[in-house]
Amino acid sequence: MKMDNEILTLLFGLLMLGGCSARVVTVSPGPLIRVEGQPVSIKCDVSDYSGPREQDFEWMTSRDASGDRIKMISTFDSSYSDSSFSKRVASGDISVVRLEDNEVELKIAEVKSLDAGHYWCQTPSTDSIISGNYEAQVQLIVIPNTLSVSPQTPPQEVPEGSDITLSCNVTRALTFPTYLSITWSLKSGATSEEILTFGPQGDVVTGAKFARRYADGGIRLVPGKNGVYELVISRVSTSDGGTYECNGTEWTHETGGKWIKIVENTKEMGTVKVIPTGQSLSVKASSSSSPTSTSLLLSPGDTLTLQCSVAADNLQAVALEVTWLADDRDIITMDRSGVVISNTSSNGAQGKRGEASLERTGAGEYRLVVWGVSGKDGGEYTCRVRAFIDKGGKSAGGGGRWHMAAEKKSSPVTVKVAQIKPSYTLTLEPVLNPQMTAEPTELACHVTNITHLPPGGRLGVTWEHTTLPGIGDDPQTSHLIGSLDASGNLLPGTMYSDRLKSGVMSLTRVQPNTFKLRILRTQEIDMGQYVCTVSAWSVSSQGDMVKTAEYESSPMTVRWDMKRPSLNVVAKRIRDASAGGATFEMSCTVSTENLGEAGYSVLIQSQESLGSNVRTIMTLSPDNVLQHGGATDPNRRDSLVLTKSGPAEFRFRLAGVQLSDRGFYWCDITAWTKQQPGQTWTRATSGESNKVRIDFQENGPSFSIAIKSDDTSVYPSKTAKMECSLSVSGSSPKTDDLAYEVRWFFTRLRGGQTTTEVASVDRFGIVKAETRNSSSETSIERVDTHTYLLNIFGTQDSDSGEYYCVATPWYLSASTGAWTQAGELTSSRVFLTVQFAVWDSLQLPLLYGASASIGVGLFSLVLGLVCAQCCCRNTTHTPRSRNKLMDLEMD
Repeated sequence: MKMDNEILTLLFGLLMLGGCSARVVTVSPGPLIRVEGQPVSIKCDVSDYSGPREQDFEWMTSRDASGDRIKMISTFDSSYSDSSFSKRVASGDISVVRLEDNEVELKIAEVKSLDAGHYWCQTPSTDSIISGNYEAQVQLIVIPNTLSVSPQTPPQEVPEGSDITLSCNVTRALTFPTYLSITWSLKSGATSEEILTFGPQGDVVTGAKFARRYADGGIRLVPGKNGVYELVISRVSTSDGGTYECNGTEWTHETGGKWIKIVENTKEMGTVKVIPTGQSLSVKASSSSSPTSTSLLLSPGDTLTLQCSVAADNLQAVALEVTWLADDRDIITMDRSGVVISNTSSNGAQGKRGEASLERTGAGEYRLVVWGVSGKDGGEYTCRVRAFIDKGGKSAGGGGRWHMAAEKKSSPVTVKVAQIKPSYTLTLEPVLNPQMTAEPTELACHVTNITHLPPGGRLGVTWEHTTLPGIGDDPQTSHLIGSLDASGNLLPGTMYSDRLKSGVMSLTRVQPNTFKLRILRTQEIDMGQYVCTVSAWSVSSQGDMVKTAEYESSPMTVRWDMKRPSLNVVAKRIRDASAGGATFEMSCTVSTENLGEAGYSVLIQSQESLGSNVRTIMTLSPDNVLQHGGATDPNRRDSLVLTKSGPAEFRFRLAGVQLSDRGFYWCDITAWTKQQPGQTWTRATSGESNKVRIDFQENGPSFSIAIKSDDTSVYPSKTAKMECSLSVSGSSPKTDDLAYEVRWFFTRLRGGQTTTEVASVDRFGIVKAETRNSSSETSIERVDTHTYLLNIFGTQDSDSGEYYCVATPWYLSASTGAWTQAGELTSSRVFLTVQFAVWDSLQLPLLYGASASIGVGLFSLVLGLVCAQCCCRNTTHTPRSRNKLMDLEMD
């Protein structure tokens, strides 16, 4: 019974759950207001249904909500449409598009006024239980297209920097609550960009390219009456040129707050061309006293007045920056804000105000005035104008965003200042004329017959040099050595800057009218023609030094017979190496011709034989920097010495010559010169010496061996000593370069063949003793370099026999630098006798026996006395039996 109740409860719960789910069909909220001839789409979807996921839909319509419904189109039945709609359905004018499994969209390509009415969307039931709604209804209102767009044609050409007004009239017949918006667009080529949109809610939306200009006030919207709207674009630039369009759009605001565009109309307003400022900008410079003249002649101290006239179609819309230039050098500038900046000093730096003035006398008229002109003020004067257009807004500096639209320069006006130039005569003569390289040169430039040099006037000089043909890279070019200006400042030329700064070459003024050029060490490159140019300087009205005259001397040639420097090197043997390990030493002496003070670099070179590869052993630079060549063994560098032993002599020493050092040796010496200390060396000439040969034969040392003993007969237990002595003759090596391996041998029989090795010591000093009898021991002692001593401690009879030593010499070869083993040497033999002495052998046994006998006798006497005292105290004589007496005797 309980189980039945639970089943009923479960079934009731499932029924209640199913009853809570009900089908819901919805369509687009209405009423829908659309314009005749425009496309219409109505969406329909179903939710909370059961059955297959993909649902079918049917559309019906009626003029009235209560009228008969006419079938339009179905998603599953192609013959569903009424005959009044079948043609439109077949042509595609009416169609249904599935958006999702549970959503479709009814589309009418061009809605007609007859299509106005009520529309129903139905879904056939796929539910197990009919619940909810299976259709939804919406009203469609179709209004006539009354939207009208009437633009006003803008001017075809607009000067850059001016304003454009784009006027457009957008209207419609207000039969239902619809709204309007207006959009201006600029079409340039194939691309079109929206400038500004107004509406439909009364808001303004700008295109991305024009957002900043609208925010800065460069674009303004001016609503008018009766649907007239004006868009004003201020300060246009060339990028604003193109075809402008006006778009009017009609909107409807449907339930749910959604704005729907129901119709739009776009009209082309016209093409606008923005004329660049540079096309109409013109600049003219003229003299105030003679406007038509292009040249002007003034006297020193006169006042120069020039006028700059600027004309442009949009002159009132641009800001001008006016600059006067003399020979393309800025004199004075008035910027676009009217600030005057003067720059009239002779060296081009910022000058004092008041030397020249610039003022604006009218629209596009600017006047330049220069007081107290001098020869420096002559030249070609031009007026440069830069036109700027304010793009609106504020820049980071707080001003407007200015754009330079054009720049133009006027034709020049030639200004000449008449003056009397100073006159003088120049004479160039040698003071010191070199006869060979490295000798000094001194030239003097004399200024005489000076006339018309004004008070305060000064002289300056410029020295130039032209090399002789065949010397230098370009003999046709004159190179500037340097100059002294009117204030005595040295201005070195590029090629001679280092020599002038170091003092090797100098330019001086030794007298008011005499200038000198001095070269401390004249080189071949210094031969050629020299010219001095003297300039006269006077003080202008502004206090600056102005060049008024310049004269050039006749060229003077400096040359000498070039004797090429030569160098001869002689090598001489100082110490000959006749054997390996000896020291070789040679000297190289240098003799020169046509060469002054010089430094030398030395290369010690060698070769095994004539024609073989040359090896560089050592080098010594002119600055006495010693380096080892690649052929030098790093382990033997301490054996090599190269020194400068005299002003023109060098010595090379090679200690411990080896076989590999045999060959020919010579010096390769190069002479170097320099202008002065601190400068780099310049190669003058070089030469090689004669070759000195190292040649010797390898003759190793010879060795001999001998053995001796101070005592060839010893007693047992004594120490026997035998000495093995070696001697060396010939090329004796050093003590540290010599070692021996020594072995001692022993045979029992005189002249026997069976030998036993007693002990040995190798060349490293390690001693090895062989196993012998139980009592005697051996050791080897090195007394000196060539002597070894054999000690036999505790000799026995078994140690008797013949002894001899065998030695193997090792020495460090001076020729090869390696340890070399000489031949094995065997000494003569020495017979050792261990003697046997009878009395000596009996002395100890007899002494031990006598001592033992005396000791036992004394012990027996004492024992007898003790026993007599203890056992015989009764005075009565008791005869003893014979047996007892025997017992006592036994005892």
